[in-house]
Amino acid sequence: MSEVSSIIADPGKRAAAPILVLLALGFAAPLFAVVAFSFMPPRTFGFWHEPTLANYLTIYTDNAYISLLWSLALASATVAILAVICYPIAYGLVWVFGRWSTVLTLLFTIPLFVSENIRLYGWVLFFIKSGVLPGTLKTLFGLETGDFLFTPAAILFGMVYVYLPFMLFPMTLGIAMVPNQMREAASDLGASRWQVFREVELPLSMPGIMIGSLLTFVLAVGALAESKVLGGQRIIPITHDIEIAFTYAQNWPLGAALAVLLMLVVSVLVIAVLRRFDLDQILGRR
Repeated sequence: MSEVSSIIADPGKRAAAPILVLLALGFAAPLFAVVAFSFMPPRTFGFWHEPTLANYLTIYTDNAYISLLWSLALASATVAILAVICYPIAYGLVWVFGRWSTVLTLLFTIPLFVSENIRLYGWVLFFIKSGVLPGTLKTLFGLETGDFLFTPAAILFGMVYVYLPFMLFPMTLGIAMVPNQMREAASDLGASRWQVFREVELPLSMPGIMIGSLLTFVLAVGALAESKVLGGQRIIPITHDIEIAFTYAQNWPLGAALAVLLMLVVSVLVIAVLRRFDLDQILGRR
């Protein structure tokens, strides 16, 4: 009651009350419902049952956890590839291209205005047998290409393509946070170009790299369209199992258990990474 009274008495806390209510209704309540459903008997649609661990045992006995491992592996590979691709681009946007950086940034944002499924089906037409790429290579050079579509490599390609902006923009902001005076000072003190990058630019831009990596990983681990469209469901991600459990199988408790498992694994990984960095410095509190 004392905490409620303090909120009522403090104008600042009163202003924050609607936000707290919105977070409680929009985030905490659905999350609580999912967790509660995961302990209900299979194929039930209410909370008024004896809690059970049967759904979590089903995940183990039916090897559903393999889908989680595939999702984690593809998401990790996506982050690693994008880190290598995006850092030179972000560096160029900040330090090299100058007035053209705005135009280049706009070019990277244009695909976000087109539906993800439409863009992925465009790549299907590009890679499919007798499509744009195989047909052109065969007509012009007489080259026969292998089957790239509907393979794990195609899924990974789609994820790298779709989530590139989500890695690039935080990384660009991180590189922009590096003061040019520090780079110049390191050079004046005799540091080589590699030493300036390793000792100054990379550590100071790490907050942007970390935020971009976490954002990309969280989005990529929940990817579904890439596996369906480019992978032909050769690989089943955990999000597909969750969708099937909640829809066709009508087994909401199993779907909730899969969702809780995904949330727990991702949360542990994210917290483990965040503990290695100073969040106050990243958020600009000091």
